Amino acid sequence: MPALGAALLAGASLGCLFFFRDPDRTPPDVPGAVLAPADGRVREIREIRDSFVGDAVRVSIFLSPLDVHVNRSPIAGLVTEVEYRPGRFRPAYRPEASEENERCRIALQGETARVTVSQIAGVLARRVVCRVRPGDKLRAGERFGLIRFGSRTDLFVPKGTVMRCRAGDRVRGGDTIVGVLR
Repeated sequence: MPALGAALLAGASLGCLFFFRDPDRTPPDVPGAVLAPADGRVREIREIRDSFVGDAVRVSIFLSPLDVHVNRSPIAGLVTEVEYRPGRFRPAYRPEASEENERCRIALQGETARVTVSQIAGVLARRVVCRVRPGDKLRAGERFGLIRFGSRTDLFVPKGTVMRCRAGDRVRGGDTIVGVLR
C-alpha cells in the first residue's frame, strides 16, 4: 500500500507541474500586432461594446486543463485599470460566464489603441491571479497573471482591427497574432 500512495502522490505532483508550466515565449515583432493573451481554442469572435475600448471585437479563448494557463499582455501598454469581480463558477465556454463568473478585467492603453483583457474563472478554475496594478507598464507578450484549472480569457480590441484568427483556431499566448491594429 505505501507504494501505491507514493505513486499517487508522484502522479498528482507531476500533474500539478504540468498544469502550472510556464514556457518562455518570444513575441513576434510585427507593427500593430495584437497577441493572444492565453493558450487555447478561439470559441467566438463577436462585435461588442466595451466600456474602455468602445466599439470592439471580443475574441473568447477557452483554456482546457491541458493548456498553459499563464496570461500574457496582447500589446505593449500602460495598465490603466484592474477590476476584480467575484462571481459564480459556471462552465467558462458558456456565453453568460463573461458576466456571471469570477473575473478580472485589465485595461491597457497602448501607443495607438486601447485593449481590454478579461480573465474568467470556470467550473474547475477557482482562482484568478492578476499580478499587475494600474500604472504598471507591460511589454507585448509579458506575463501578467494566470487562471487555475480550466477557464476563459476574453480579449477586446478596437473594431476595425484586422483579425487574423477565427472561431475554432488554436492560439498560443504571447506568440499567436490574433489581429493587427489599423
